[in-house]
Amino acid sequence: MGHLILIFHTLLSTLRDVLPIVAVIFVFQLGVLRQPIPNPKRMLIGFGYVIVGLALFLIGLEEALFPLGRLMAQQLTAPSFVYGAAMPTTMVASWHHYFWVYLFAAAIGFSTTVAEPALLAVAIKAREVSGGAISVWGLRTAVALGVAIGIALGAFRIVTGTPLQYYIITGYLIVIVQTLFAPRLIVPLAYDSGGVTTSTVTVPLVTALGLGLASTVPGRSPLLDGFGLIAFASLFPIMTVLGYAQLSQWRAKRARRAQPE
Repeated sequence: MGHLILIFHTLLSTLRDVLPIVAVIFVFQLGVLRQPIPNPKRMLIGFGYVIVGLALFLIGLEEALFPLGRLMAQQLTAPSFVYGAAMPTTMVASWHHYFWVYLFAAAIGFSTTVAEPALLAVAIKAREVSGGAISVWGLRTAVALGVAIGIALGAFRIVTGTPLQYYIITGYLIVIVQTLFAPRLIVPLAYDSGGVTTSTVTVPLVTALGLGLASTVPGRSPLLDGFGLIAFASLFPIMTVLGYAQLSQWRAKRARRAQPE
């Protein structure tokens, strides 16, 4: 009975959130463009699917993904796991004691990004527009590596308690320098690649991981330290995609020089 009540309330909440979007579309279609709604029955069915899908997705976040991320963070930072049999009397851990936390953060960042539907859609379109010059798996791997590095570094920041702005400012300075030397055609795609990583699959698990770490690492605040991983997940893919393009450009130039005259 409790699950039915939860589903009902989530459906109502989702319907309330989606209605403004529907209102904007109808106002512009009928009032501004003065055109009839194309396929109104099909559109209503589609909005119904959207509402049900979003409601089920939100329930899944609350019931599974958020608890799973918090649980993994708690288990990986538990003193009995961090220290093992040599657990000291004073629970003051150094950053290198959390090796498995960084490895898990990198693995979860890579795997969730590869499974991200938004990234797959962008990679397919990039391949079509570039005539096959940009491969789907090449772009997805470059973005996933960026997210993996970013989430691992973000976990290191939470463990050490260092200020977030130092990492972000330094990262964007590196991006600016890379932009000056990267092929012009890849720059807009690289910047977009940083945005598509923060979507339906990656955000819930990464957010839960950050909050779980900040709640269990001694001396950390969930509000001050638990957030910010999404910023890493958006920034570092830009670096890796630009680096991937620069590496491809360098290899192509090297291959041309190696060809006989």
